[in-house]
Amino acid sequence: MDKNNKKILIVTSRFYNEISADLEKETIKTLEYNNYEFDIISVPGAFEVPAVIAVSAQNNNNKYLGYIALGCVIRGETSHYDYVCKESARALMSISLKGVAIGYGILTCENKEQAIKRSKPDGLNKGQAAALACISMINTLAKFKND
Repeated sequence: MDKNNKKILIVTSRFYNEISADLEKETIKTLEYNNYEFDIISVPGAFEVPAVIAVSAQNNNNKYLGYIALGCVIRGETSHYDYVCKESARALMSISLKGVAIGYGILTCENKEQAIKRSKPDGLNKGQAAALACISMINTLAKFKND
């Protein structure tokens, strides 16, 4: 791995674009503040985020040190919410258990007000938290890698 590599891939679900955009803004600010480069890939929804991360982690030849999953799922009238939340979280955990640094920034909220509160830059922004978690995991996992 290139010792000068400080690049992270942000994978953003665009289903609730306004919320995702706010998460993304704070993620970018946090990465820039910590001197990380990044690429961004957009996907339709939270369910698609893990697939992009899994394929990239498997095939990117160490292009990215880590990944940040961003998006929002808001409870509706059907059980769809439960499946999307559970399966996207399970898939991301499965990827992380292979030694991939992932910052989890997919909001799972009961209503739009909760999502807005967690996506605005007032200290509760989960995009910022996901970026910091990813950076922390990059540093922690690096202790176990032999280069």
